[in-house]
Amino acid sequence: MAAGASTNETGAGQRSRTVSLLLLGAVAASLALATRAPMATAVIGLILFGVLHNVLEVRYVVGRFSALLTRPFLDLLAALVAGVVACRLLAMVAPGSARLAEIVLGYAILAAAAHHGLQGRRRLIAFLTLGLATVASLAFPAYHFLVLAHLPNVVPLFFLWDWSRRIGSRRGRRVFRAVQLLWVVVVPAVVLLGGVDGWLGAGPGVVRSVVGDGQSLLAASAPPGAAVTVVALRLLTVFAFMQTMGYVVWIAFLPRVAPDAAAAFETRAPWATGPRLWAAGFVAAALFAVLFGVDFGRATTLYAALASVATYLELPVLLLLLTGGLAGGLAGGLAGGLAAEHGPDGRDGRADGDDPGHEGGTVIPLPETRGAAPQVPTALPLEGPGSAGRHSA
Repeated sequence: MAAGASTNETGAGQRSRTVSLLLLGAVAASLALATRAPMATAVIGLILFGVLHNVLEVRYVVGRFSALLTRPFLDLLAALVAGVVACRLLAMVAPGSARLAEIVLGYAILAAAAHHGLQGRRRLIAFLTLGLATVASLAFPAYHFLVLAHLPNVVPLFFLWDWSRRIGSRRGRRVFRAVQLLWVVVVPAVVLLGGVDGWLGAGPGVVRSVVGDGQSLLAASAPPGAAVTVVALRLLTVFAFMQTMGYVVWIAFLPRVAPDAAAAFETRAPWATGPRLWAAGFVAAALFAVLFGVDFGRATTLYAALASVATYLELPVLLLLLTGGLAGGLAGGLAGGLAAEHGPDGRDGRADGDDPGHEGGTVIPLPETRGAAPQVPTALPLEGPGSAGRHSA
């Protein structure tokens, strides 16, 4: 039994290292593209993969966190997100009012999530924090939308951290998480501090016919008044790099290693099968390629309205993951992960004989099991009495 368990854990560790190495290769390739041609990387990636990655992102989030996204909360969330979409479309005629309305709706979405998923002191703290943040955002809307432009590129870290709990090998899990921290934290910090200034490409290159001199792109990714500085170019490079890695995560990685989330989504929406979603993504890419060529500004606004669905769907889920509103969420992974893994005496926290491929008594398929029939994952229960202590790393 011990030899068999050791063999299984060794195999799991090797497979997890392969996954980490592949993602590390994607980090290197994405960084090379983003540093040499940040404008072209951002625009071409947006045209080719923008809509598709949003569709697959919605599928993953809805499938993975079906315990949270239930009615009537889901109906309320859909109504509020529809309001955000309308605000982004109205921004073409009344940008000031529409942007302020979007800020209010955005925080209303987070407040609704806090009311739905948190209790007691956590709910009160969340409401107070969101109230203060709303005031700050309304006072400085330009900075609010600057953060909102970059935030979706950071969000994959938390979903990947959540997924990594499936990796049975403790060392493999640590390596995988280190790779994610590398591309979400370390690489952007190096770029922003000027570590790759000598390799940055400043011109629009092959997308000049679409974006002109590219000043609109620089302005969209930089603080107010900084569009003509090197800071803007660094921020655009970080944006292009992390956007490209986001495409890798949502289009290439998670659909392959988490088929259970897709199965759970299709259970709720049988008509939205994988082939249909991919076909819709490619058709939309062709349509947006034409729209971007005709009017880049209006096409960007239309895309932003469409992308807001994924953004404002994942943010309430992320809020509850970070605040412990989902049992087994990131409270165990980010804050208490080492304690859960090692136990108070520093040893492996798993009981003797525990299969590393199990989590909370539920079989968690490793990436290489994707050829098998997908299993609908056990839903993460909302926080409630008796949920304490059930978090796992």
